[in-house]
This record gives sequence, C-alpha cells and structure tokens, in this order.
Amino acid sequence: MIKLGNAVRVIAGLIALLVMAPPSAVAQQTTRPAAAPAKKQMAAAQSKRPAAAKSHRLILQVNANDPAMMNLALNNATNVAQHYKDIGEKVEIDIVAYGPGLHMLRDDTSPVKARIETISLSTPSISFEACGNTRENMSKAESKDIPMISQAKLVKSGVVRVMELQEAGWSYVKP
Repeated sequence: MIKLGNAVRVIAGLIALLVMAPPSAVAQQTTRPAAAPAKKQMAAAQSKRPAAAKSHRLILQVNANDPAMMNLALNNATNVAQHYKDIGEKVEIDIVAYGPGLHMLRDDTSPVKARIETISLSTPSISFEACGNTRENMSKAESKDIPMISQAKLVKSGVVRVMELQEAGWSYVKP
C-alpha cells in the first residue's frame, strides 16, 4: 500500500504541475522547435529578393582657370555617370566651380560652354554649381555683371558647398 500511495502522490504532483504551469511556458515549448525553420525560410526569402540599387554621390571641384582641368572634370563626371548607368546604380554628380575655376561656368569666358550644354541635356545626373562669393569679387574687379551659363546654379560659397556635401557623405575628387 505504501508503494501505491507514493505512486499516487507522484502522479498527483505531476498533474498539479501541469495544471498550475502558465500557458506561456507550454506555448514556448511548442513554438521553439518551429521557430528555427521559420527563420531559415525568412532568410531564404530575403536572399531571393533583388538587392536595392546602390546610390552614389560625387563632388568634383574646379578651382583653376585651366581648360585641361575643366575638361578633365567633365571627363570624370561623364565616365562616372556612364559606369553607374551600365551597372544599374544611381549616381549624383555635382561639379562645384570657385576661384579662377568659375570661368568654367561663366557665359562670357567658358572654354567648355558647348560641352556643358551637351552634357546637361544627355546626363541629368550631373549638375553645376557656381560660387557666389567668387562671382561677386569678379564683378567688382571687372566693374560689370558676371553672366553665368544657364546650367549653373549659384551657391553662396563654393568651398562651403564642397564642405557641406562631404559632411553629408558625398565622395570628393579634385581632378
């Protein structure tokens, strides 16, 4: 009888544990084995999704009144734009001209004016920014208004623009 009594007590204890165990403990035990396959399926589905196209941003600085340097900057810009177009990735290219390099974007003195017009029509990812401080100083020195090409956007300071773009994560190249 004593042995039977001990067996009854053990069974009663097990029943009490099952009854008193919180539902979350039971749920955890049943869902844990299934969680591993679910994670594997999710990882497999994510790897089959096409990767989002990367986006690139480049600053090219022109600060010399040198047609060879201006053409090099335009070559760099068009080559980079074509490279990323070929591999299906986006790119933004900003050519910033200041100091003597502002002649690149002057309507009356630019040796690359026609080329900029062509590039602007064919490659909208390339933009041109002209330093307002340099324009103002040239205007005073020449005692006339300094006309800019229509593709040029005037910024307050070319150097500050380059700094701000770099601080925002843009890559910088000086041709």
